Amino acid sequence: MSLERLEQSPRERWLEACRRGQLAYQVDANGRAVFHPRVVAPGGGGPLEWRVSRGRGTVYAATTVHPRGGETYNVSLVDLDEGFRMMSRVEGVAPEEVRIGMTVQVHFVEQADGEALLPVFVPAVAEGGRS
Repeated sequence: MSLERLEQSPRERWLEACRRGQLAYQVDANGRAVFHPRVVAPGGGGPLEWRVSRGRGTVYAATTVHPRGGETYNVSLVDLDEGFRMMSRVEGVAPEEVRIGMTVQVHFVEQADGEALLPVFVPAVAEGGRS
């Protein structure tokens, strides 16, 4: 199997989407969501198509990290509605208040280097004003 020369790596394409405020992911030939971005589909090695997530998901797992001499933060696994899971953090609530099953929405934050916007999550507000 020969691979064509890539104009842009999957990671760079994903970061470019983040800079536009879009959470990109890929799907394989069978329509299964694939994340982290890659060159070919896992397993069979087939082609992948890029899509943009609505950014809504559910916290699958969460932990609160208490670094010595640092600020407490959380690390969360979020199951996106499109069928992929990603690691990030939930902001907008105290780290110890992040709960499994919490509905969240993607939000992009600027990194210290000023060049990258990366996805984090915030509690989702349901229709009617409640989360």
